[in-house]
Amino acid sequence: MSKIKYDFGSGRSDPATFPVAALQAAATKVIEEQAEALTQYPGNLGHEGMRIAMAEREADREGLTIDPNHLLLTNGSMQGVTLTAEALQDNPGDTVLVEEYCYPGTLSAYRSLKYDMVGIPLDEGGMCPDAVEAALSRLAKEKRLPKFIYTISTYQNPTGFVMPKARRLQIIELAKHYNVPIVEDNCYADVHYDGPLEPAFYALDDDPNQIYLCSLSKILAPGLRLGYIYARPPMLEKIMARRHDAGSNYLAAAIAAEFYKGGIQAHAKATNPVLKEKRDLTIAGLQSELSDICVWSEPVGGLFIWVRIPEDVDRKALRDMALGEGLNFLPGQSFHYQRKDVAYLRLAFGHLTFEQISAGIPILAKCIQSCRGSNERRDFDSPVSYTHLRAHETDSYLV
Repeated sequence: MSKIKYDFGSGRSDPATFPVAALQAAATKVIEEQAEALTQYPGNLGHEGMRIAMAEREADREGLTIDPNHLLLTNGSMQGVTLTAEALQDNPGDTVLVEEYCYPGTLSAYRSLKYDMVGIPLDEGGMCPDAVEAALSRLAKEKRLPKFIYTISTYQNPTGFVMPKARRLQIIELAKHYNVPIVEDNCYADVHYDGPLEPAFYALDDDPNQIYLCSLSKILAPGLRLGYIYARPPMLEKIMARRHDAGSNYLAAAIAAEFYKGGIQAHAKATNPVLKEKRDLTIAGLQSELSDICVWSEPVGGLFIWVRIPEDVDRKALRDMALGEGLNFLPGQSFHYQRKDVAYLRLAFGHLTFEQISAGIPILAKCIQSCRGSNERRDFDSPVSYTHLRAHETDSYLV
């Protein structure tokens, strides 16, 4: 296998915009001023200054006052995914609602915990409320209501879709009716390019059944391993009871808190325009090379483009050929809650150079065309298959 030259597989921000000097200055200040605290365990909630900074981040975006003592710092958002899943689970085999296409890390965590995942179809507005309602109704009759609903509602991974406010309210009402918590993973929240900002679920509903996960991995750097959970009591205590690690990385949190002391927007304004250019370049390449046979999402934020490819593409041959050409992407199967071999792939563009994007997309197009079983034009116009959206009538998409 050739060395990977065009890695469209990894979801990371632009390395060139990493604020080296500013973080160096913040680190020097923190080590000088907080040396004694660094010799102690940070405790379950974590660094107070970081919690205050992230409470301000949420307040700026959502227009609500956030209590820093309701924020629990985590080692990346994946620890938040796992802690909440453990806290809400009674027994292996408990049910959870997830998006039909979902972040592989979350799916892996839920599989490890032996959750029975029920996949909810997506359209361009995210998780479909009619399918949520059908699943909840069926599961209620079977006396196995889900322990929670998990959703990446803003710049969804892998699709990039954004759930509009009206749909969020619909899902909130359904969750309230069945008394099912909602776990919203909003780790791409500040990677925003175009259009209105949709509110988080917790900003629309003050019920303790609203649990919110966020991260600095996508807006700053994954190597910091900084995320947080926002939950109101008594849910907060229930989640904290699952924590056994004496708290998250104090040094990383202290440096980030110092760096973000003036708010997160200054850094976002430096990074997001570059990411938007890369998104636009990737889409322009797809349009030039694949518009006759593929359709893709055009995300208004986040780091991913979801590409629908023809059904007659030999997906294994495509993966092997692309890797042989030094190009990596993630196949749709990686994101499907049942690991189905579906005719999709995800492209991550944030960390690639402009030159890599420009050179890589034609290579991908050549590989897709070479692995087809026909020369027919595409017979679909949407980046999602709407046949899935009718499946809830028979529950055939459910586990």
